[in-house]
Amino acid sequence: MVFAIEEQNEVGMRVSDNGQAIFFLIKDGSELSRVSLPVPAGAHVTSVAKDQPGKPVIAVGLSNGQVLVFKHAYPISYPDNKKTITPAITYPYGETPLGLDQEGRAVEHVSLNAGDSTLIVAGSTGTQLHVVSVSQTENLMTGETTNVQSRIELPQLSATVKAIYVDPRQQWLYVINGRAQADVFDLRDRSLNGRYKLLEDANAEITASIQLVGGISLMIGNSKGGIAQWFMARDVDGEMRLQHIRDFSMNGAPISQIVPEQRRKGFIAMDSAGKLGVFHSTAHRTLLIDQVADGPALMAMSPRANLVLVEQHGKLQPLSLSNPHPEVSWSALWDKVWYENYDKPQYIWQSTAANTDFEPKLSLAPLTYGTLKAAIYAMLLAAPLAVAAAIYTAYFMAPGMRRKVKPVIELMEAMPTVILGFFAGLFLAPYLEGHLPGIFSLLLFTPVGILLAGFAWSRLPQSLRLRVPEGWESAILIPVILLVGWVSLGMSSHLENWFFGGDMRSWITNDLGITYDQRNALVVGLAMGFAVIPNIYSIAEDAVFSVPRSLTLGSLALGATPWQTLTRVVILTASPGIFSALMIGMGRAVGETMIVLMATGNTPIMDMNLFEGMRTLAANVAVEMPESEVGGSHYRVLFLAALVLLMFTFVMNTLAELIRQRLRKKYSSL
Repeated sequence: MVFAIEEQNEVGMRVSDNGQAIFFLIKDGSELSRVSLPVPAGAHVTSVAKDQPGKPVIAVGLSNGQVLVFKHAYPISYPDNKKTITPAITYPYGETPLGLDQEGRAVEHVSLNAGDSTLIVAGSTGTQLHVVSVSQTENLMTGETTNVQSRIELPQLSATVKAIYVDPRQQWLYVINGRAQADVFDLRDRSLNGRYKLLEDANAEITASIQLVGGISLMIGNSKGGIAQWFMARDVDGEMRLQHIRDFSMNGAPISQIVPEQRRKGFIAMDSAGKLGVFHSTAHRTLLIDQVADGPALMAMSPRANLVLVEQHGKLQPLSLSNPHPEVSWSALWDKVWYENYDKPQYIWQSTAANTDFEPKLSLAPLTYGTLKAAIYAMLLAAPLAVAAAIYTAYFMAPGMRRKVKPVIELMEAMPTVILGFFAGLFLAPYLEGHLPGIFSLLLFTPVGILLAGFAWSRLPQSLRLRVPEGWESAILIPVILLVGWVSLGMSSHLENWFFGGDMRSWITNDLGITYDQRNALVVGLAMGFAVIPNIYSIAEDAVFSVPRSLTLGSLALGATPWQTLTRVVILTASPGIFSALMIGMGRAVGETMIVLMATGNTPIMDMNLFEGMRTLAANVAVEMPESEVGGSHYRVLFLAALVLLMFTFVMNTLAELIRQRLRKKYSSL
């Protein structure tokens, strides 16, 4: 017998052994209506099976070797402004049963999958396996439908069948047989994929099984109270094999029934002692184990998974179930998870999809990784430039020039980051892609050019050097940097032809095997580094400039050179402020939203590849919060992501303050 519950938890349905669909009220169990199925005379029901969870299609195996397929529906009407549910039975493949066993033997086990245009029905008679494919075509002129039936011949079994399941893609047929064995058949090749041992314990046997929503995973219950999840995945040789994924336990008694949820990857199970267990597969959570009956019982779950209907000794017992966020667990958020259709456990963030049987992937690990990746690449550019500029401006530059340079750099901080993100995504990213050799040459040759210019300046006659006012020497570097940039970018195409076969991007992809995305970490490092430089520069410059002049003059008076004074006195004294500047810059980079949102491609991957993008916690919240269901698991995980970002910045700033205080205490005596 099979149970079903409609959406509103008001009407239930059972299929009886004598071929009747009985509809009843759940609140008191009273019969609402009864529909006699078109079972041929002299035949009776020997097996019943539902289609995939969430689909209202049922197959009834008959004693004469035939199978009847029907759908149950619950249309709602409002006569006299009163809500009325009128159950109905329809026959999408006709009222004539399908012939499964040509010898007319009773169908002991049956399974089906109704696709868009093809129905697969599988059944067994003892050790004999029968599979029928029904293709349905519709005449566009008359609207009439025609069913074309064909048999799928498969290798036969040697052990008694316990259960049969059809993959929703109609590729695999799973046959549970013997004590603890599963045979997997390829319906497309009509061959045996493999014979798998489901239990290692020789004293255990399979007692219950079911498909999760989507039909990809098999949940196998055994006589020891354990439940195992299996699904098809590629092994190390690249072959599709039935893989053991994870285990659950009901503490000893044999599992008598497993019922899947219709909208999530959760399920409930009951053992022979009457205990009910509530589980979630992806999160690997055992949410509840409670005694609900005094022995084996039948049960069904509502489509919204908020009601469990238990029948024992002819009595119905509706149980309310509150299970709002089973997808969330520590392992689901931070550990590798083996998701359906994946070949191994991975860190994945993919919160939504178009299909209703989607398995949410809510790992925060790739988002946290992307946040740190973006911040690190930005700091690699910003920290050396900002700190070096701050030291030079405060210690070496003439006061008149400092009064002009410092406000200009600090004015950069007022630029909206959305403008920088827009510029990085629409101009900088494609420009970098087309001028990669020039960009790397610029990053390499700019410091070299500055050092060579400084060396050449020191070798000029003193009469020429004295013509430049003291502290204004850095102005000479402006044409040097412009010249290096012009030469580097101008030589980009030539360098690409000489060293990279005319296309550096293809060379990176094909020769180095490194994925290249147009919006990548290099773009983010340049754009976000530009945004972070003013913060670090301003604070670090104030820290260096605030070093008492007496310390500098005293060091020089004792014979130290200006460089020795800088490295052994000024920087050490200003180190607390410089460190604070770096930490504030790091915090700004970690919390940046618009630049990484517009310039990274928003791919939540865990790879330090400079040429691949990432997704950060802040960008993820900005992207997905508007489309998340208020109060849902996705919505709450986004708030958790924001909390993780807040905690990260709080911990980082706290550590920075502790280190700053230690530096201040250590070097305050200089």
